[in-house]
Amino acid sequence: MKIITKLLILGLFAGEAIASKECEVCVKVMDDVRTSLPKADARKKPAIEQALGEYCAKESLTNREKKICYYIDPIKRDVAQPFSLGMTTLKLCQRISKQNPEICTVKFPVQTQNLEKKDLSKLRVKQLKKILSERGVECKGCVEKDEFIKKVLDTEHLAGTEL
Repeated sequence: MKIITKLLILGLFAGEAIASKECEVCVKVMDDVRTSLPKADARKKPAIEQALGEYCAKESLTNREKKICYYIDPIKRDVAQPFSLGMTTLKLCQRISKQNPEICTVKFPVQTQNLEKKDLSKLRVKQLKKILSERGVECKGCVEKDEFIKKVLDTEHLAGTEL
């Protein structure tokens, strides 16, 4: 009985860890908007909508944050309602992703700076392919995982260039 309880608890923690990565860009945007709001305006829907507009108008946003703003702009009112009730950002993003499922598919790129070969070997081939595609590189003839790792290491100079 104790083993089953421990497994259930571990499963819950694993589920939360997976869910936190699920809508990572949306959660960051909503957290930034929440911190920019004064405490007095945290429950006022018009103030929340205005804060969302001001955040999305910033020049310093990354492309992924701009994409979330693009998705959220038409549904600001629907976002402001649960936001004003104090819903957690993850739950908020999951709720609005029901209206637009693409919201939770936007993810930050895999950080590849200062990765060593032993760190890259922990990644899946799918992730290695994604890193290469973000760098604009194809790995023709690559079959084994080691070949993908070598190509990622060879194209490290292309890392960090945001499109």
